[in-house]
Amino acid sequence: MPIKPPSLTTWKVTTRRFFSSTPFRSGHENPLGLPTKGVPPRFSRGLPTKRPLPHVTHIIAISSAKGGVGKSTLSANLSLALTRLGHRTGLLDTDLHGPSIPTLFSLSSPPTLSPKNQLLPLTNYGVKTMSIGYLLNSESAPIVWRGPMLLKAIQQLLHDVDWSPGLDVLVLDLPPGTGDIQLSITQQIPLSGAVIVTTPHTLAVKDAVKGVEMFNKVDVPVLGLVQNMSLFTCPCCSTQTPVFGGTEQVQKMCKDYDMEFLGDVPLHPNIGEDASRGKPTVVAEPESERAKVFMDVARRLAEKIGLESH
Repeated sequence: MPIKPPSLTTWKVTTRRFFSSTPFRSGHENPLGLPTKGVPPRFSRGLPTKRPLPHVTHIIAISSAKGGVGKSTLSANLSLALTRLGHRTGLLDTDLHGPSIPTLFSLSSPPTLSPKNQLLPLTNYGVKTMSIGYLLNSESAPIVWRGPMLLKAIQQLLHDVDWSPGLDVLVLDLPPGTGDIQLSITQQIPLSGAVIVTTPHTLAVKDAVKGVEMFNKVDVPVLGLVQNMSLFTCPCCSTQTPVFGGTEQVQKMCKDYDMEFLGDVPLHPNIGEDASRGKPTVVAEPESERAKVFMDVARRLAEKIGLESH
């Protein structure tokens, strides 16, 4: 016997309850401009028109197409490294389901609104940041939205944040995958390029290839690849161990797609510990070999997108 679908009245009531339970209560009404009742927002047909972000010169997307490879930690350290190089840098967290920037930068206060009704970034260590995590009641509060609501939130985060007086470069921490959010970002704003992050593990490399193919299809230049958590150096005997396997697959991937290998970040417990306490390695241990890797990658990226050295 076929299952009878819910009536329109039932659907409207359920939707109304869903939006009324949305956790955003940050001192001003609906900071992202999302509907609090009724049906999800509708979008016009056809591709959106790309609009440059006011007060932002360059935008770099950090992508892995797979979770758990250290993309957010890399995004944070790269933005800090670019700041150390003298560039005015911002970091936008577009991972709505798992925002990490509040933890990485030890920030939790809800943002305020500008006179133009735009969100004002929160700043730490000289980097301006924005994340949907700043708008949640708690770190454990989930985002349980369907596609249209997620895309509307991304649109607000892209176009309703005040980055004045200006940024030389804005780093985007993309969510895992190659779906709606990534496609929406590439269609709405002009990107200077993308950076692929992967570990040497076979599964991570396979997903990284999908990320490269996605950017090729949407005509976003891939600036290069960063290999993360490649070698573990024993603190007792200094023996180096490739925990996730050798680097042959990553090297082959760079050759096949004519990508520059930007850097090799080692597997070191301090990188994770620094991130967990809200003080990434570039700030916590600026003279360490690990921090120097991030600085070298930042220099290469700055050169690639035409940022002048300071």
